[in-house]
Order: sequence, then structure tokens, then C-alpha cells
Amino acid sequence: MSIKVAAWSTGNVGRHVLAGIDARPDLDLVGLWVSNPDKVGKDAGRLAGLDRDLGVLATNDVEAIIALKPDCVVHSAMADDRLFEAMADLERLLRAGINVVSSGPVFLQFPSGPVVDMAEGVKQAAAEGGVSLYVNGIDPGFANDWLPLSLTSISERIDQVRCSEVLNYNTYDQGMIVFDVMGFGKPMDHVPMLLEPGILTMAWGSVVHQIAAGLGVELDDVEEFYERLPATESFDIDCGRIEEGTVAGLHFEVRGKVGDKAVVVLEHVTRVHDDIGPDWPQPAGHGCYRVEIKGEPNYTLDLQLLGTDGDHNTAGLKATAMRLVNAVPAVVGAKPGLVTALDLPLVTGRGLVVT
Repeated sequence: MSIKVAAWSTGNVGRHVLAGIDARPDLDLVGLWVSNPDKVGKDAGRLAGLDRDLGVLATNDVEAIIALKPDCVVHSAMADDRLFEAMADLERLLRAGINVVSSGPVFLQFPSGPVVDMAEGVKQAAAEGGVSLYVNGIDPGFANDWLPLSLTSISERIDQVRCSEVLNYNTYDQGMIVFDVMGFGKPMDHVPMLLEPGILTMAWGSVVHQIAAGLGVELDDVEEFYERLPATESFDIDCGRIEEGTVAGLHFEVRGKVGDKAVVVLEHVTRVHDDIGPDWPQPAGHGCYRVEIKGEPNYTLDLQLLGTDGDHNTAGLKATAMRLVNAVPAVVGAKPGLVTALDLPLVTGRGLVVT
């Protein structure tokens, strides 16, 4: 029996969600919510870029989605710039008795530290609705939960786990994230939202604590570090212009510490031009997620990203979408509440295509 699923948004991740739901024979797309009134009434297949109809028309009526009584909503709406609105949407769906898998708010992946109280609303809503909420993606998500924890299963001794995203964002067509949140293209003395004190920990402290919890380690502290580099010339990226002398490289770390030793590290090395930061860590292939385990023995694992269109950022967006879509059956079958990667069984893709 197929699982009835509704999708929520058709943005950079959402359109891949629609394609992913369509690709799984055990999922039945029954509804689609959109925020853009120009998309209302359009077929989900066209909004997903599939060049064919899926027989589901988009609506901006939340109650119409709830009335469909889907088993699960795959929620991929932007939450970075509308945190409380996104939380309210999740709570509304959960209270209506609908399971939700979502790409954000990202701190819900594994709430810890100062954001624990912020998760109480969705926890209560899930309890009232008797359903589950799972927040994940590629990063925060698979690249820094199951991927590193699986690798530790072949370790004798673990001294440090480091999870890194090493990517060029030049083809990531999301100006709000690139310019406003991350601060690319801004003067070097400008402090963007992401680098305000505590925001890095709010976003990625969850994965640091989750890795530690998966290894049975209690952290004493979490600290933040960042550095930036300017563009040496002016150039264009997919979502705008980077002027010479403005921010073109960002390197940050969120470090989980036991005593004075960093034992779990979440690292991002983000460029908008390949020539920026030649001394910084370099990607494997076009871009990668890297896990490094120091101990006995030492391991380095590179997960290279490349879409069939030749773009690594497309692969990252697709990975986020499919991490959610493929988790739907497990989340529908999970105990009510806010569930994490540590609570779910192995989640896999569906089927092999043999030609």
C-alpha cells in the first residue's frame, strides 16, 4: 500500500523533492503547497521541471493540504530567514496528525544547548498529533550524521572526528543565502547573519552534539571559529556579482570540546571562485563532503558530488531532497515525537534501474 505524501514548496530543493517522490513507487503524491501565487493551479510535474504532468495542482491553501490527510508532508521551504514562521507551519501540520520530514529549521536535527527550549513547540505538536517530525538533509544531515558515525564502526580508537564541506558556491543560485546570510560579495568588515555570535553553533552545533551522542561522549563546550578572504578581481557568479576586495572565501569551524581538546569538528570551506584560498583545504573532484577520523587507524573519506548536469551544487540540492524523500517510510513508521538520525533504522533509496 502506497504512502500518501504532500510536498511543501518548489524552490531549489522542492523541485527535486517532487521528482524524488515521483521516482518512488511506494509514495503517492497527493498535494503540493506553494507560497508563490503565480504557481497556484500549475501541475506539480511542470513545477518540478519534469516536462510532464503528475496530475497534482499546486495550492497556497494550507487547509486544503491538511484536508487531503496525507501520511506525510515533505517540507523544504526556506527557513533561514523566516525561522518562526517555518516553526509555526511545522506545528500546524503536526497538530493535524501529519508526519513531517523537513530540511529546516536545521537546529531541529538534534536540538542541544541553548536551542533546546525552541524545540518544545514542535515536540508538543507532534505529541498532540501522534506523529513524527524528522529534520535532515545533506549538511546538516547525512554528511555529518550517518556518514561519519558509520565510518567510526571500523575504528579501534577515535581521537577526533572532523566533518567538512568543501564546495564552490558559484553555481548555487540562491542570492539570499550567498549574499545576505553568508556575506559573500560584502565588504570584509561586514558581519553577516551567519557570523553573528552563536549562529554557527545554532545551525551546526546540533550535528556536533549528535556525533558526540552517537559515540557516547558528553561535550564540555562548543566554540566557533571563522576566517574570510577577499576577491582578487571582480567576477560574476550565478546569483550575482562579486566585486574585487569583497568577501569571496569563508572558512568556519564549530568545535565540540572535551576539556581543551576539540574532539568533534564541523568545518565548511566555501569559495565562490576556485582560486580563492589555495592554502585552505581543497575538494576532491568538483566538490565534496569529507570525513576525517584521527585515531587508530586514521581514515579520510571523500564523498564527491556531481549532478548529471555536470554541476556539484545540483547534486547537493538533490541529495538534500532525497535524504528527506527516502526517509518518509521510516518516519511514518516511527514513534511520535521529534526523531533524529539516531532514532531511525537504515534509510536507503528505492530499487535499482537495470538496463
